[in-house]
Amino acid sequence: MSTSLEVAHVFRAAGPAYRTAHAGQLSLHQLKVMSAIEHCRTAALGGHVEACTDCGHWRIAYNSCRNRHCPKCQGVAARNWLAAREADLLPVGYFHVVFTLAAEIAAIAFHNKALIYDLLFKSASETMLTIAADPKHLGARIGITAVLHTWGSALTHHPHIHMIVPGGGIAPDGERWVPAARRSCYRCAYWAPCSGAYS
Repeated sequence: MSTSLEVAHVFRAAGPAYRTAHAGQLSLHQLKVMSAIEHCRTAALGGHVEACTDCGHWRIAYNSCRNRHCPKCQGVAARNWLAAREADLLPVGYFHVVFTLAAEIAAIAFHNKALIYDLLFKSASETMLTIAADPKHLGARIGITAVLHTWGSALTHHPHIHMIVPGGGIAPDGERWVPAARRSCYRCAYWAPCSGAYS
């Protein structure tokens, strides 16, 4: 029976060499998180016996680390959080929009995080609100949920904002919902006719 690869497996296999190679570069907090995940649900954290009162079958269950960064420990909490957030969603489609800093500005952001990230949030949200309010596009006030990521898929410094935007907004009169029409071209503005210029 094959088991799926987990973060703990990676940390156990590559963690010691990684910590040695990056000695002095990892914070105490990072080291503690790695250690917690590596030892989660192993004999290192102790365990207890679980037994069925009907059939008498028993097994040893190792204790979890309960670290908030541990994907195994936080799986149930994450599913509960997602279910609660799903209940908050409007019954409309949503768009995923990404704003990325140019490499030159990202280098500046690395040493001026608070200032540059604040500017990135402000400029990204103002851009979305302005485009959506324009009658040539949607002509409505939209809602936005934005999350900052400071790393890319290659785990290098790559600041960018992910936005989730509902497919529509409230009309200027505050009385009507204005739905957005989903366009076939993902590169064009979502609320403008697709020019096909990128095809």
